[in-house]
Amino acid sequence: MQTQPLSTTHPYSRSYSRKDWQTGYRSLEQELDYAIEDVAGEIPPELEGTLFRNGPGRLELGGQRYRHPFDGDGMVCAIALRNGRAHFRNRFVRTEGFVAEQQAQKILYRGVFGTQKPGGVLANAFDLRRKNIANTNVIYWGGKLLALWEAAEPYRLDPRTLETLGPDDLKGGLKPGEAFAAHPWVDPASELDGGAPCLVNFSISPGLSTRITVYELNPAGDVVRRYSHSVPGFAFIHDFVITPHYCIFFQNAVSFNPLPFVLGQKGAGECVQFHPDKPTQAVIISRRGDHEKRVISVNSGFVFHHVNAFEAGETLVVDSISYDSLPTLEPGQDYREVDFDALAPGQLWRFRFNLASGSVAQQKLDKRCVEFPVVHPDRVGRDYRYLFVGAAHEPTGNAPLQGVLKVDLQTGDRQLWSAAPYGYGSEPIFVPRPGATAEDDGWVLVLIYNAERQKSELVILDGRDLGRGAIATLRLRHHVPYGLHGSFTPEYFGDL
Repeated sequence: MQTQPLSTTHPYSRSYSRKDWQTGYRSLEQELDYAIEDVAGEIPPELEGTLFRNGPGRLELGGQRYRHPFDGDGMVCAIALRNGRAHFRNRFVRTEGFVAEQQAQKILYRGVFGTQKPGGVLANAFDLRRKNIANTNVIYWGGKLLALWEAAEPYRLDPRTLETLGPDDLKGGLKPGEAFAAHPWVDPASELDGGAPCLVNFSISPGLSTRITVYELNPAGDVVRRYSHSVPGFAFIHDFVITPHYCIFFQNAVSFNPLPFVLGQKGAGECVQFHPDKPTQAVIISRRGDHEKRVISVNSGFVFHHVNAFEAGETLVVDSISYDSLPTLEPGQDYREVDFDALAPGQLWRFRFNLASGSVAQQKLDKRCVEFPVVHPDRVGRDYRYLFVGAAHEPTGNAPLQGVLKVDLQTGDRQLWSAAPYGYGSEPIFVPRPGATAEDDGWVLVLIYNAERQKSELVILDGRDLGRGAIATLRLRHHVPYGLHGSFTPEYFGDL
């Protein structure tokens, strides 16, 4: 295990300062377009393509702060890399709701995570309209750049300018009112498509029973397969995993009481209650034939994100980030004042589902607080050796993400690169080196908020050895608010 020690001169008693961390939660109102000139180290010249990131870029409107950052409007950032140079661009996703609120200069829609319109309960009661905030992920697939939010259709953007082109129905693959979730996976070599890549995603229609619909898209962006199953009860599912033959969903043990939402007292997300005494239902749907479904119970805690899955004979192995309980805010609590010590950390777990017997075995793989895992894109759905994940600096306890942890599942080795005490991290992205054969031969790209500078930086790490430190640090002229998900494409969309 390699861990970067903290400097003995830093002023904090722990690896972070909550006051520093809070300063990353500021809106970025400007839309910028410039070459990144302030670079420490050297950008690898063979690293070419575009890193796209999405997340809430606006956290207040008309003098009213959003109750939760997840209610903020989506802002897509693009960092294009070529010939050792870089270019930055960002733009808000101009959804119908965003445009209306910009014109009104006040909040017109209730947020899922608790943001209310001004005017109190009477102004919010029975207003069940949903605003597509397009703030969770951004992918380039089938020649389209799509901003995703799990409860609605994608919004298409121009990949070079980030101009909003409008909602997209995937060439008619989405019916009116259907959603396209924010956490798709790419099967790198689909058996159903002659070994061609295939993008797999889903949508959820919750209610007394929940309908899960799976979409599979070919490289041209056509929906070539779609299939649905209903499961009993309410489902809150953000992520899933795939193998060559299966889609696996964890239906967390939650219930939903709509009354406070309908009466204007809470956001819909605040009406979800986690039941830790009840098992999670692993919903396993075949990607072949009649798309048979089976359900296996597992005591998994609460899972937002999965790392990967693969088949080992009659066993399905699923690696996930699991919490003992659903992280929530107390009534009236400011999300910037969260007490990390009072919340359960997300930790790395492995689940082995025996399809023959219907049994499951589970094992905690690491105690460290982690989130936003990533693997080599060619290992998605396959047995794999390495994962990279956003991580806390200290090996135990809950804390903000401040670095990247590399886990070798074969040897058990761990390697941590940390930006503590002033750096606060996000989802890492692994980019394979062109022509490389080793699974970890590539670069890890991670956007870090530097609280000392109060600006953000793109850090490029060597996937083979995080202990080398940053190969290059690209210092932006401004901060980027803490984001959610993103992706990398070898297509170059810059102005260099």
